[in-house]
Amino acid sequence: MIIDLRSDTLTKPTQGMLEAMWSAQVGDDVFGEDPTVNALEQKMADMFGMEAGIFCPSGTMTNQIAIRLHTRPQTELICHKYSHIYLYEGGGIMSNSHASVKLLDGEYGKISPSDIADAINPDDIHAPETTLVSLENTMNKGGGSIYTLEEIKPIKALCDQHGLKLHLDGARIFNALEVTGESPKAWGAMFDTISVCLSKGLGCPVGSVLLGTKSDIKHARKVRKSFGGGMRQAGFLAAAGIYALDHQVKRLAEDHDRAKKLGHILEQHPLVSEVFPVVTNIVIARLKDITPAEMLQKLDVVSIKAVRFGKDQIRFVTHLDFGDEGLEEFGKRVKEIR
Repeated sequence: MIIDLRSDTLTKPTQGMLEAMWSAQVGDDVFGEDPTVNALEQKMADMFGMEAGIFCPSGTMTNQIAIRLHTRPQTELICHKYSHIYLYEGGGIMSNSHASVKLLDGEYGKISPSDIADAINPDDIHAPETTLVSLENTMNKGGGSIYTLEEIKPIKALCDQHGLKLHLDGARIFNALEVTGESPKAWGAMFDTISVCLSKGLGCPVGSVLLGTKSDIKHARKVRKSFGGGMRQAGFLAAAGIYALDHQVKRLAEDHDRAKKLGHILEQHPLVSEVFPVVTNIVIARLKDITPAEMLQKLDVVSIKAVRFGKDQIRFVTHLDFGDEGLEEFGKRVKEIR
């Protein structure tokens, strides 16, 4: 048995999800005529108390569309230096929107209102105009760290004060909400746009939804088309999203529990110097006396897969297809590595 913990994007659709996809009613979504896509977009918008949504192939596309909506050439966005939109989206901020980026530090991938305030450019012809702040929840490079609503409120107030838009890369927002118990609608009230990924912890094969105002989502459809993201009978994929929202949100707590246990196993290992605080389903281990490449090779020998996550770090992500049996086997195999 291969224990694959490289990402929660590796999950396969459950039987119930496959049946929902098989029986989906479809149409041409580019014409706005796919009833299942329309139902998913409305369901998600209602869930977060936002006006509208648009279904896209990936979270990268939903994030990049949002950035296009809120910036223009010679403007600048603010984000953490480890943000997914900056590190892992192929230079899309620059190539798609021709915008500048101001990168901030912050513990476990989170940025503070005071740091954001200091990063806002003055009204000066020498500087790009600051127009957007982007946050990530959960924070991938922060080991699945989370913002709470109380942490977001002063950031929202600051953005309102300076006329800035606020975007959330909510690729794993439901993981965060499972921990805090906060409502999606409370979060929807904080942001101009929210990107929600369906193909990570929720277990769908493909897809993300961008939420925003009706005006922004209307514009987003034109941007999606120009990005090559206009899908036709996409209802087969959207049906998976509806199924996931109905059946696979509450079970995220199981992934978090197994991640904590996995982190405890790693803490005991002689080749691990530190494990980041495990809050959700991401476990980052800092290594000692071994490189990530060497550690990954040793893990591969015992059929465990993880990813390099820095010069001395590796990452594991628990998910729908990693159960208690896999966790028990993980503990046994890791003990064999020296």
